[in-house]
Amino acid sequence: MIRVLYAGSPEPSSKTLALLAENAAPAGFEIAGVLTNPPSAQGRHKELVPTPVAVFAQEHKIPLFTPEHLDPGCRSQISAVNPDILVCFAYGHIFGPKFLQLFRFGGINLHPSLLPKYRGCTPVNAAILNMDRETGISVQIIAQGMDEGDILAQEIVNLTGSETAGSLLDYSAAHGATLLCGVLAFCGKNGALPEGKTQTGTASYTKIITKENGRINWSRTAAEIDAQIRAYTPEPGCWTTEKDTPLRILSAHPSDSPELSVPPGTVVSFDKKQGILIQTGRGLLAVTMLQRQAKKALDAAAFMNGAKDFIGTVLK
Repeated sequence: MIRVLYAGSPEPSSKTLALLAENAAPAGFEIAGVLTNPPSAQGRHKELVPTPVAVFAQEHKIPLFTPEHLDPGCRSQISAVNPDILVCFAYGHIFGPKFLQLFRFGGINLHPSLLPKYRGCTPVNAAILNMDRETGISVQIIAQGMDEGDILAQEIVNLTGSETAGSLLDYSAAHGATLLCGVLAFCGKNGALPEGKTQTGTASYTKIITKENGRINWSRTAAEIDAQIRAYTPEPGCWTTEKDTPLRILSAHPSDSPELSVPPGTVVSFDKKQGILIQTGRGLLAVTMLQRQAKKALDAAAFMNGAKDFIGTVLK
């Protein structure tokens, strides 16, 4: 039975870890240890909060490693649990050759895109933002170049145009776990990884997302703004300004109602079935959930009950 060191940090990664742990024995492997980021300071009181992956490891009494750096001391500690292979999903750090030498089968990485498209840290967001009709999930060999390793398994994911980054990451976490189990089962049975396939096609790279990426430019089309909102849900979220005050737009969809000859960003009406209708550069956007600064999130109807003068406002 091969021994796996799992590396990851955010909530979707913990879901993949949970599924791997659940299916480990039938697939012929075991989770020997978990590598994740150190606890981070969160909230007003800056309390140290462990990553979701760390929480799962602690609850299931799996050896846990939370180093700041993958230095010699860290490598020595990890070597002590005798791992055979590194499995990574959203750990967020580069593995150097000395670290990868700890594993006789090397390392494999779960990446939620159809590599080589959307290499880098935000592939799910990019697929939604670009309104792609399909994306994918890839299991690849960890190489020194960013997401350049050979492909061991890959699955196409058809997109409906209603996905958020959160829902698509959850899907990738679950289906990616199935792909990983298949690769690990093959490795345990044959004593080697499956033969990898060299990536083909034009590579593209994604970038780190900041809060400013979530600012809405109302001159863009309703479809583009809808994609932006979904691509940045749940993080970092999309926002605009109402009389110079931030206003978060939490969910919306393009409306088929006739657009008006008013400046983009103008709140034109409220429709009980569709939501708050806002003029864009092309088409109306129907906003269904929004949130004023320091206030709770409200659906469109509840928001309008307390914002009688909102119609006619020009959002910037």
